[in-house]
Amino acid sequence: MSSASYSEARSTESLMAPAGTFLFMAMFLFLWISIDPFVDLTGEAILDPSAGNSSRLNQIISLALFAGTLCYGVLHPMRNTILQPRVLLAVLFTWFLLVSVISAHPTLGIKGVVLSVMMAVNAGIYLLMPASERHFAKMLGIGTLIMLAVAYYGILFKPLLAIHQASELREPMNAGLWRGHFPHKNSAAAAMVIGAFFGFFVMNTWSRIAGIAIIALCCVFLVHTGGKTSTAMLPAILILAWLFEHAPFLRIPIAVGGVGLFNLFAVGSAVFIPLGEFISGLGIDATFTNRADIWRFAFSALAEHPLLGYGFRAFWQTEELVYSGGSVETWAVAAANGHNSYLDVALMTGFPGLILTLIWVILLPLRDISRIAPDREHSHLTRLFIRIWLYTIFHAGLETLFFEGGNLIWFTFMFALYGLHLQSSAVLTVDRQPVKRSTVAHA
Repeated sequence: MSSASYSEARSTESLMAPAGTFLFMAMFLFLWISIDPFVDLTGEAILDPSAGNSSRLNQIISLALFAGTLCYGVLHPMRNTILQPRVLLAVLFTWFLLVSVISAHPTLGIKGVVLSVMMAVNAGIYLLMPASERHFAKMLGIGTLIMLAVAYYGILFKPLLAIHQASELREPMNAGLWRGHFPHKNSAAAAMVIGAFFGFFVMNTWSRIAGIAIIALCCVFLVHTGGKTSTAMLPAILILAWLFEHAPFLRIPIAVGGVGLFNLFAVGSAVFIPLGEFISGLGIDATFTNRADIWRFAFSALAEHPLLGYGFRAFWQTEELVYSGGSVETWAVAAANGHNSYLDVALMTGFPGLILTLIWVILLPLRDISRIAPDREHSHLTRLFIRIWLYTIFHAGLETLFFEGGNLIWFTFMFALYGLHLQSSAVLTVDRQPVKRSTVAHA
């Protein structure tokens, strides 16, 4: 790039900085808090599968954010980095669209694919909005502190809506567990784990006091959610990420072998009785909190359509299942999803869709990480992306996260994928200012 072109690019970026900051914070708060926090889980509407948390205002804001983000990305000097690798993503979403069009519910599938593409575009542009690594940390820190303030506000002043109650219609057994402004304790627990990762990054890149506060508040909230898996995974992922960073020969065994074994022990224990008995003998809950029935049912359904699946969003809570009238003798027909991202992708898009997804979310990040230069390989930014990536690919074995339109974990995971690609391409700007030992107000 010539000096004139470089100056022009820097001038364009400086003019776009205010818009980038606004869009970054707006997207963060929209996903992490939403426009309708503190949902009442005691109402009968919560049992209606057709009643979602979307509304006309929610859709308008989603479209406005997408339009603003897309315009920002098109005008950005680094627009060529958006949505990489484009060939793989084009094949992946084309396949998703194809199996949806020929499914029993094409409208649901097409809508789901469009929303997924929009979210992928948003995530692909998200990391272009910060002016530097320090600016990125500052916005993450402020956004996370606002999210935590809302969550703790609910615990203190709206306990009936922020803490699970025995009067809830779906899962009264969760009474007393914290969920804050999130719809469920499990989603709150996952958010707190990601928030803690943000805290470590903020502590080392922007403000130590703000970072430590975020970590402490997230950990306290996480323990009170009762989310045993997420609580155990927080220290486990920190250890795995350290090994991943310092022992390159363990990277493939951790990412590929670890995820494979995790799914084998989880889903495999539900399908293969001897394996389930072995796991139970180790003192581990082989039902994985009553997910076993769902996985057995999902496997039997997948066996009938292994190549094309049932179409995007065209299986769980469709009319055939919800109103089966007891013709299927398992309560699993009423499940909201398969509680396993890999199984759900196969169920919706067949094994070709699963293979394409695995290439995108596991194999390509491994390749990108191997290409990161030594001076960035041990940076706080790379460490943040790797922690988010590792947590999500393991957590996906117990929850449905992949291609969930408005899911904050999926969005965060996607921008971590793009972040690893950008790190491998050496295009992120690093601010060399020292970390301030101060509060948010002094930074």
